[in-house]
Amino acid sequence: MTNATPELVLGHVPTTIDEPLAHWAAHKPDDLAVMYGERQWTWAQWNDRVRRAAGGLRALGVGRGDIVAFLDKNHPACVEITLAAASIGAAHAIVNWRSAGDEVDYAVNDCGAKVLFVGTELMATVEPIRGNLTSVEKLLTVTPDGAEGDEYETWLAASEPLDRPEETSSEDVCLVMYSSGTTGRPKGVMLTHANLIAHTVNAHEGWGFEEGDRSLVAMPLFHVGGTSYIMFSIFDGVPSVMTRDPDGPSLAWAIMNGGNGAFLVPAVLAQVLASGGDAVKLFGALKIYTYGAAPMPTPLLRAAMEAWPTTKFMQVYGLTEMCGVITHLLPEAHHDAEHPERLLSAGTVLPNAEVRVVDPATLEEVPTGQPGELWFKTPQLMKGYLGKPEETAKVITEDGWFRTGDIGKVDAGGYVYVEDRLKDMIISGGENIYSPEVERVISEHPAVAEVAVIGVPDDRWGEVVKAVVGLKPDTEATEEEIIAFTAERLAKFKCPRSVDVVPALPRNPTGKILKKDLRAPYWADRDRAVV
Repeated sequence: MTNATPELVLGHVPTTIDEPLAHWAAHKPDDLAVMYGERQWTWAQWNDRVRRAAGGLRALGVGRGDIVAFLDKNHPACVEITLAAASIGAAHAIVNWRSAGDEVDYAVNDCGAKVLFVGTELMATVEPIRGNLTSVEKLLTVTPDGAEGDEYETWLAASEPLDRPEETSSEDVCLVMYSSGTTGRPKGVMLTHANLIAHTVNAHEGWGFEEGDRSLVAMPLFHVGGTSYIMFSIFDGVPSVMTRDPDGPSLAWAIMNGGNGAFLVPAVLAQVLASGGDAVKLFGALKIYTYGAAPMPTPLLRAAMEAWPTTKFMQVYGLTEMCGVITHLLPEAHHDAEHPERLLSAGTVLPNAEVRVVDPATLEEVPTGQPGELWFKTPQLMKGYLGKPEETAKVITEDGWFRTGDIGKVDAGGYVYVEDRLKDMIISGGENIYSPEVERVISEHPAVAEVAVIGVPDDRWGEVVKAVVGLKPDTEATEEEIIAFTAERLAKFKCPRSVDVVPALPRNPTGKILKKDLRAPYWADRDRAVV
């Protein structure tokens, strides 16, 4: 993969995220830009669709500072709306399609979306809450394959193309990603053009593409691993092969259609290795396999490196608040015989970024190699949490450092090791799950007196949700009943896989539940707690 950065490819650093698309539409209009199932578009065609979407949004009254929302599985239309809204100074809120109705209700109302695009497969989730979405002035449905009657395609075809207005600024918020927060409800992370461009430039090494490459886009677009990742291929001018789902058949289709660079969570890797020789051979066609967003068991990584000796492996660590990647373990570090321990690290910080390791109690920097809270300073850092200045102030210091809530250390070589969390985030198969949100639901069960939700290791998903509950006197509740109770109120991936009923939860002298003690037996034999 080339190390040429986007500003060298384009000749300048873009100001807005839609600029690279327009560049390639002008310089190689007839080359393939995106492939999605049976449909594909050239750079000129894709740019025309984005410009029509911009005009269509403006005709619906969307202007600078407004927000539109999208709820569907992966679809090129989602990327089109991101670029179109951004070009007119508006922002795009991409809602997790796996959310339950109550969660969709919250996100759409929290961001105040004026227009809502919904996949026809997801209308069953939206219809019961349609009356609650008071900010939504227009709802348009999107079919998976552009079938006859697709409202999005009809709207797009009828819209007049609109060029980017001069007033659109690199400091405009262009993307709102929902990330779990301390209240148990997700927070809208506001990312600007400048943030996303800085991320694409800084994280480019190892992800740069060469002529003839095709980027496999399979991670969900509501996740920075999807939307931030596709920016690399758009900036570099290489085709994106997009799958609707990150399942085995879809990934196989993408690879057979030339996808040779991918970002996937470790759970996918485990599934491939367990699928037999044909699947392992097929995935050997990948030139680079980037992994992250969940713990990668070292035996699994070594098995993958042995199975695909010509594939370059790269690990990334990051957070939504920094557009995604903030450290990377580059391919050559995976084969450093002098430092095999670095396979347990998250690599080194990106260019134009700084890291500090801080004692969370004293806020003093700790010595090299000692654990503390990881803080980063980077131009990729979000503008803030939408409508939550107090929450923003808790994580961004006055001098611009972002407090991750992750515990780690940095060795003498500058390699970052992420070892634990201050916050109670569970990362399962690349999905962020915040335990207070699950606890809030379980605590509503009539038999539950107290509850603690923790992440426990899982060979496929990295970690999964476990609930430990104490019951009210003279009540009963089984594991199955509690899991079923949460399944009615939360997305399936947030529901506990197991529930322990105990006489009482362990607490410290001040009454705080000792989650560290609850987690300890499950993680005792693991060489890492979090990636």
